[in-house]
Amino acid sequence: MSARVALVTGAAGGIGAAVADALAARGYVVVAGDLDGPATPVRPAGAVVPVRLDVTDEADVVRLVRWVEDEVGPIEVLVNAAGVLRPGVVTESSLADWQAVLAVNATGVYLVSREVARCLSSRRRGAIVTVASNAAGVPRVGMAAYAASKAAASSLTRSLGLELAPYGVRCNVVSPGSTRTPMLAALAGSVGPDDVAVLDEAAESRVVAGTPQDFRLGIPLGRLAEVQDVADAVVFLASDAARHITVHELVVDGGATLR
Repeated sequence: MSARVALVTGAAGGIGAAVADALAARGYVVVAGDLDGPATPVRPAGAVVPVRLDVTDEADVVRLVRWVEDEVGPIEVLVNAAGVLRPGVVTESSLADWQAVLAVNATGVYLVSREVARCLSSRRRGAIVTVASNAAGVPRVGMAAYAASKAAASSLTRSLGLELAPYGVRCNVVSPGSTRTPMLAALAGSVGPDDVAVLDEAAESRVVAGTPQDFRLGIPLGRLAEVQDVADAVVFLASDAARHITVHELVVDGGATLR
């Protein structure tokens, strides 16, 4: 029997990389798509196959999905983990920033999900999991574009879940809160050597405590999420253990949004 195949976007680092590793550990051949991946895909020689993927480019998405289906095997699981963050208040932001965030976080989810959904529905099985954010449901200062893009991704995924349910394909959302990733370090961290953002103890304490002036609640569990916490939730929703769960949003934020 051939190995089960999963496609993970945004898989070069952070949550996407953790998801790719977690699925590989469970026996999947994981096609790890990322803008930083190798330009020329190769036939899989291991459990994780890095490839270049621009989720905002329709032709690139169509090409890669076709390559996976032809050269690796039928896709069974898609995880949309690609994401970007450009913080800033609306009145001081640019249209270019708004469009860049929406292009990756929302349009990218649409393009990849659409192509993979066509494959899954024809086989009448499979699962799609989108990594959104708890910011999608809670307004925050300086996060309008990011929050809007993640709300769009969440709504799109759950609506797709209704459309694919008659074909036995499940679509769910995992919404993390503050997670120990380079993205969080860039947003809330301190400046370390060579001007690289780091989550030192002081920065982490600020995130856990919350920021009242920005209307941002703290984390009741008293710690940041690790990428593995989010990956475990994604793997669960992609697995047969969640076979009767669809159109669901699983929040992984230590209680930060009180839901």
